[in-house]
Amino acid sequence: MYTDGKPSREDDSPVNSNNGQHKFTNRLIHEKSPYLLQHAHNPVDLYPWGPEAFQKAVRESKAVFPSIGYS
Repeated sequence: MYTDGKPSREDDSPVNSNNGQHKFTNRLIHEKSPYLLQHAHNPVDLYPWGPEAFQKAVRESKAVFPSIGYS
């Protein structure tokens, strides 16, 4: 299923599309931003800013911690 041109996933598991090249691949692999893409293989279940992240936070009664980058 696609929403706004991006895959929408029914479960909360990390994306597994690494083809053996990387040990971890998360949802950021589907983003266009170079900043987000450089974190697509971090071993953290990251979400891009959007409805999916907020829906999961509400469902699990968890806070959302936005990242604005670092230098």
